Amino acid sequence: MDFVTILFGVAVIIFLFWLVNSVYVIKEWERGVVLRLGRMLPEAKGAGLQLVFFPIDKLTRISLRIETLDVPPQDVITRDNVTVKVNAVLYFRIVDPERAIIKVADFLAATSQLAQTTLRSVLGKHELDELLAERDRLNADIQEILDQQTDAWGIKVTNVEIKHVDLNENMIRAIAKQAGPSGCGVRR
Repeated sequence: MDFVTILFGVAVIIFLFWLVNSVYVIKEWERGVVLRLGRMLPEAKGAGLQLVFFPIDKLTRISLRIETLDVPPQDVITRDNVTVKVNAVLYFRIVDPERAIIKVADFLAATSQLAQTTLRSVLGKHELDELLAERDRLNADIQEILDQQTDAWGIKVTNVEIKHVDLNENMIRAIAKQAGPSGCGVRR
């Protein structure tokens, strides 16, 4: 083999490596945020075949679909000093991919932490009876607070649902005893 053939082969391999790292297929429900030499391009790339200039550009895909986030069980002390474990689910979507990348380091982790603290904070301001009877209002209050706080990150919170409220065994017995023989409707 002569030198020109080897050089041509190496050039083809380098070009193919560059091409594989420069071509992206962005799905319909995604946007591609491009950082060029560390600065964000003003417009996110839309759906379809997109070319970026590797290694100068770095493309990050962001899904615009509704995401669900399971809020793990939180220990909440209600206003009437009852300790309960509450978990919830949060539905959100990214409305501005550029802000989701630039304004917060990890939007998923940040949203999760914010949801956990907001759940404890909001439910701690209410009594146990309100927590059990007015879930719709409490869901709306939590959603509104989360939506206001995540707006700066380009995130829209579409729904919050309190899934489960766990009372400890002693509290269930005390409520049943106070309700008398007719029962109180609290399930174990």
